[in-house]
Amino acid sequence: MKKKLGVYICACGGNISDYVDIERVREAVKDEDCVIMAKTTMFACGDSNQKDMEADIKENNLSGIVVASCSPKLHLTTFRGVSERAGLNKYNYVHANIREQASWAHSDNKPGATEKAIHLVKAAIAKARLAESLEPIVIESKRAVAVIGAGVAGLKAAISLARMNDDVYLIERDSKIGGKLNELETISPENISGKELLERLQKEIASEERITLITNAEVVASRGNIGDFKLTVRISGPQGNTEKEIHAGSVLVSTGFNSYTPAEGEFGFATVPNVITLPEFRKLMGGQKKAAEGGSGKLVYNGKEINSIAYIYCVGSRQVKGDNKYCSRYCCTAAVQASLDVRAIAPEIENFHFHKGIRTYGKQELIYKESNSKGDVYIQFMDKKPPVVSAAEGGISVKALDVLTEKRESEVIADLVVLVTGMVPDSDTSIGTLFKLPKGRDNFYNEIHMKLRPVETVIDGITIAGTCQGPKNVMESVNSSLSAAAKSHSFVSKGELELEPIIAYVNADTCNWCDACSKACPFNAVAMVETAGGQKASINKSTCKGCGMCLPVCPSDSIELISFTNRDMEDMIDVLAL
Repeated sequence: MKKKLGVYICACGGNISDYVDIERVREAVKDEDCVIMAKTTMFACGDSNQKDMEADIKENNLSGIVVASCSPKLHLTTFRGVSERAGLNKYNYVHANIREQASWAHSDNKPGATEKAIHLVKAAIAKARLAESLEPIVIESKRAVAVIGAGVAGLKAAISLARMNDDVYLIERDSKIGGKLNELETISPENISGKELLERLQKEIASEERITLITNAEVVASRGNIGDFKLTVRISGPQGNTEKEIHAGSVLVSTGFNSYTPAEGEFGFATVPNVITLPEFRKLMGGQKKAAEGGSGKLVYNGKEINSIAYIYCVGSRQVKGDNKYCSRYCCTAAVQASLDVRAIAPEIENFHFHKGIRTYGKQELIYKESNSKGDVYIQFMDKKPPVVSAAEGGISVKALDVLTEKRESEVIADLVVLVTGMVPDSDTSIGTLFKLPKGRDNFYNEIHMKLRPVETVIDGITIAGTCQGPKNVMESVNSSLSAAAKSHSFVSKGELELEPIIAYVNADTCNWCDACSKACPFNAVAMVETAGGQKASINKSTCKGCGMCLPVCPSDSIELISFTNRDMEDMIDVLAL
């Protein structure tokens, strides 16, 4: 039966119509084969237009629709929903992106943008003529989530999942939980210690029967897919290693970060006495804080009483010459808080802050204000002119050109220099390698979309949380963990999952297993199976993402992609080539 198609061209409130003549596009496509109606609209995604589209589908008995608007990343699900509400299979809807690919891309050439939009819509119509009704792939999902990493993000995620009645396996490689919370003296601006927060979280973990905590453990193997990940966990114990297999419908990765370790000689590190990192400074204060009573104590390092401290910011972050171009977000606040904490030990200590620009954002601005009011001195240096640290008589010399005094050189002779080190990705990359988690330019694990899908990875069923995803403070880590927990819960809560049916399939009659498709697949979705006709490629429907990487490497052209077959693509190319 011949298709009956409806086409809708969106003005997008001027985002498209300012550069694309949408009425000309409508005129150019209205007489295309199978098109029985073509309309323009101000906002295709608006509620009123959605209702009009539903009415059109029903009244005209449409068997397919094409919407030419903005990116499908924004409104693919919107118009699929319109199709379903009108009784049309949602896979008979085809999207044409004429905003990002025409209007915005060619805003300097309006006639060219219009011509390109016409071609894009005609190509979408060619695809819609061949579109078939498809049904989602339905698989069972185990109501359990494996949380890897028991820092603050992992702990909060586990608690949240347990309270949503999901079974949780909380896997920690160390002998104790808490991660960096064990090292934090004061968390700003809440003014509680990391140990206090950890004690509170430990009680909550212990009270949740659905949480199984496994420490001294590593995930060493993974099989299966979303709905049923089979993880092999190696547990170290006094009697040696044991292995345990756990099944989970989703995996939440919260493996944390490492603190940057300066190179030898970087700001005097390891070459000038009394130059230490901020984590080392925290430990020093933690060891001496108990000895101080009523703020009348002393801070001692290497047998010397410390009366002045110079803090050098952005060591390992915002690098001009290094790889770490990003801001680590938490270090400014951590350094300012440390300068306040040290006054609780020895009130007379002088604090000098050498920085590129203080980033104590939000409520954290209050501790910066407090630091200023107590007499701390802030010296701002330029990106390309970092401070120079050298040994000097009576202490350590720190020289910098001060932006706020018209680049005059300021010199401080300090008893101790604290390098405010930023965050770097966890040095243990085994989890990322095991699950093939993608990384961004900063080498932290990458989400699908920063705003639209902020905790999902391209591997179905695997979410990320906390600082394994990028630099965050404690509050931001908690927020991301709760978001990841909610998303992982959505994967397992119903007992079954609907997956996209747009996946690869193999023509067994022409396939002669050569392993090329398996090697090309980034998701381990292709495997060899023995059949009566010999060895053949087989597609795991639950794992395949429909990316198409396997298609061009197949020498016998035995693999096709549902909804993007050779005929689909050739018909679209023919239209674009006119």
